[in-house]
Amino acid sequence: MSLQFIGKKIGMSQIFDEKGNLIVCTLIEAPNNVVTQLKNKDTDGYKSVQLAAFDKKKPVSNALKGHFAKAKVDPKKKIKESRVEKIEEFTVGQEIAPSYFKKGDEVDVTAVSKGKGFQGLMKLYGFRGMPASHGCSRSHRLGGSTGMRSTPGRCFPGGKRASRMGGDKVTVQNLQVAIVDDSKNLLVIKGSVPGSNNGYVYIQKAKKINK
Repeated sequence: MSLQFIGKKIGMSQIFDEKGNLIVCTLIEAPNNVVTQLKNKDTDGYKSVQLAAFDKKKPVSNALKGHFAKAKVDPKKKIKESRVEKIEEFTVGQEIAPSYFKKGDEVDVTAVSKGKGFQGLMKLYGFRGMPASHGCSRSHRLGGSTGMRSTPGRCFPGGKRASRMGGDKVTVQNLQVAIVDDSKNLLVIKGSVPGSNNGYVYIQKAKKINK
C-alpha cells in the first residue's frame, strides 16, 4: 500500500491545457504532512507510516498531546496511517510536501461522499417505478413487489429498499494530477473528487496504472 496524503477539498474549477482544451478539475488544499509515528514488525506486528496534517487550535486530549510531543510536532486535526514496505525512507518529524506527487501522476482519492438523506428506490437504485397512468394512483414511485408467495411468506433480507443515501467511504481511481504548487499548498486534480467542499480527502498513488 502506498502513502496516503492528507488534504482538504476546496472546490471545483477549470483550467486550459497547452492546446487550449478546457479541463474540469478539483482544487485540493495540501499542506505539508508530518510523520508522527513509524510502526515496524518487531513492536507492532506490521510496517506503517503515520501522517498528520492541519494544525489543531482547539483543546487536545492528553493522550494526543503526549503522542504529538513524543514526535516533537504541533497538535494536528487529522491523522492517517498507511502501510508501506520501506519505512526506512521516513523519519519521525519529517515533512512531506505536495510535490510528493508529480504532474501527470495517476492517483486514487478517498473521501466520505455527500450525504443525500433518506431516498426512495428510484433515486437510490435507478428503479423504473410504476406506470404514470393506466389506473396507477399514488404509487408512481414505488418499487413494486419485493416478495414471492405464501411460501416463504416474507421478504428475504439484503434486498434493495429505500434507505439513506451517501455518507459512505468512496474511492475514485486513476485521476490525473494537473498542477502541483508547494508554495500555495495546492494540488489540482483532473475530474471530480468525492465529498463536499472543506471535506478531508486522502490521496495515494494509483494502484491500477492505466497503460
